[in-house]
Amino acid sequence: MNAGPIHPAERMLSSLIAKAVQDFAMIRPGDRILIAASGGKDSTALAYDFSRRVRYSAIPFGIGALHVATEYSDPGTEENLRRLFAEWEVPLGVTRVSLHDRLKPGRKMNCYWCSTQRRTELINFALREGYNKIALGHHLDDIIETLFMNMTQKSELSTMMPVLAYRKYPITILRPLALLEERQIVQFAVAMGLDRVTCSCSHQDRSRRKKIRTGIEALTGGRGELKRNIFRSMGNVNSEYLPRVP
Repeated sequence: MNAGPIHPAERMLSSLIAKAVQDFAMIRPGDRILIAASGGKDSTALAYDFSRRVRYSAIPFGIGALHVATEYSDPGTEENLRRLFAEWEVPLGVTRVSLHDRLKPGRKMNCYWCSTQRRTELINFALREGYNKIALGHHLDDIIETLFMNMTQKSELSTMMPVLAYRKYPITILRPLALLEERQIVQFAVAMGLDRVTCSCSHQDRSRRKKIRTGIEALTGGRGELKRNIFRSMGNVNSEYLPRVP
């Protein structure tokens, strides 16, 4: 999608995003897509690709981005995002919220609370600025981990959807990285010299998700084809061989 030689890691990223966009019909003419820019490798890789895709796509659409800064944000994240997004010609908005101030009495900080507050800000911004879709940086590993978390914690077969239309709002959630493994995104970030900024929140270290991730790595040996088999199995349900549990 660039003029001149394309790095193999960028080609891989672009091709798998293109496949997800096509397979799940993510983009339609006239869409205005808001990218959730956390500053981490995943959303930054997504923004990089979409900044090029919007120029050359046969489907006309527009993009913008929003960074939600909290007390847990890395001090250099906002400056880094402003520099990169200006270079990529992606309009960037920044909003600041205090997660602790929003905590209800008696509640403790956790990853779920953080993500819901960020999502609320994204939805409000999208509604206010006329975006009809929000693109999140969740990848294949996130989707599989959520499947196993819901199985073990909620007793249900469900996960993050590549495309999810909200019932309450005229907004659709997109996950264009749904076919990319985390290791592939890391390869891209390293190859392109993009800074990798991660959440500095201490609560993240105690997250159940990390335990599930360790179990999946043990189950698959880290092999991408086995992870993709798990992903595809969610669309290939043989109900005749599943028990009806009361």
